[in-house]
Amino acid sequence: MALKHAPRDQRDLWDKIWRDHHGTVVLFQMPNAWLIAWIIFTLISLLSSSKGAANVFWWLSSGTLVIWALLEVFRGVNYFRRALGVVILLMTIGSVFGIGL
Repeated sequence: MALKHAPRDQRDLWDKIWRDHHGTVVLFQMPNAWLIAWIIFTLISLLSSSKGAANVFWWLSSGTLVIWALLEVFRGVNYFRRALGVVILLMTIGSVFGIGL
């Protein structure tokens, strides 16, 4: 019985950074539900007149951004998107703990 090997990804590093598996250059994608939720929660937190409500929506926006970043890190279509997820994740965690860049 012969072992079948999975086909190896034949793309070079440059293509892995910028292109998806179909060969399309992917830098930006249409916003998904997590990014839309982050935008909405951020706007509500900025426009809220109540400090308590603003704080709740800030935490919700931070949480949704962390989820989006983790999805990009583990399921991004190319290395650029994965690196973008890492950067946003680190910036969001820094923001939560009061560490500025």
